[in-house]
Amino acid sequence: MLKVKDNIDLEELEKFGFIRLIKLFGDRYQKSVQGGYINIEEIGREIEVYVDVSDFHFGVPIDCGDTIYDLIKADMVEKVVEDE
Repeated sequence: MLKVKDNIDLEELEKFGFIRLIKLFGDRYQKSVQGGYINIEEIGREIEVYVDVSDFHFGVPIDCGDTIYDLIKADMVEKVVEDE
């Protein structure tokens, strides 16, 4: 799993096209990409990629590689190994 490092101010995500969403069950940063969106919740900071189900039956690929790549190159992301 990938997550945003704990020492990074999440407002930095706005430089990469993310917008802050204030939700009842937790604030998050989100960016629309072709075929879906990337979601990063403030609690946990995990990077989650979601498919737009309405486009899925057309076989539209999810294109989020540049955004995640840019976050990695900016040294904002770390790999977390989950306990098995």
